[in-house]
This record gives sequence, C-alpha cells and structure tokens, in this order.
Amino acid sequence: MFLIEAAAYPAVAAIAQSAYDQLAAGHGIDYPVLSELIGEASGKGVLRAIHQKYGPTAYEAMIMPIVQEIGRQAPIRSSWQSTVRPGSEDDPLTARTWPPSTQAGTPGSYGPRR
Repeated sequence: MFLIEAAAYPAVAAIAQSAYDQLAAGHGIDYPVLSELIGEASGKGVLRAIHQKYGPTAYEAMIMPIVQEIGRQAPIRSSWQSTVRPGSEDDPLTARTWPPSTQAGTPGSYGPRR
C-alpha cells in the first residue's frame, strides 16, 4: 500500500521499497525502517492522503499494525538519571560508611546528633 501511495514521494517510496524487499526475502522489518517509514510518510502527507482516500477504518487497518510493531520493537529509554556516581562515597551500596561523614549529624540524616 505504501509503495502505491508514496510513488510521488521518492524518499517515502525508497523506504517502502526497502521494507517490501525485506518482507519478500522472508525477513522481518526492523524498527528503524518502520519508524522512518511512518515518520517520512507523516511528514510528506502520505498518511493523510491514505486516510482521505480509504477512510478511517481502512486507514486504521493499514497503519495500526505498523505502529504497533514499532511500539513492540522500540528500544526502551530511561529518562531517569541518577545524581549519585556509582562507586562514590555518596553511593549507599559502595560507601565505606553510611551516611557519609559530610551528612552525619545534619538534621534529617541518620547520623548521631551533636
């Protein structure tokens, strides 16, 4: 479907052809190819044209399996960044003493009060 609809857009057509060739060779299509295909098709208006030409039901039937496969293959990126360097004295798992001497005795710490 993408090959036909993207014929007027060489960048989208090239990606769609690459995806088709991988399928024809009996291989799955990798995440980067699928992601780039949807991204380029969206940017060039191909997805909008498919929606207008075939209607919402057919559009969902064509696009959703691709989007679901992208979601399944997408690498998981953590947005959490630790402020404690592993192996430092501030790391409770590797510190020689806990709490660190810089925090001992401060209000809210677990060290002895002075």
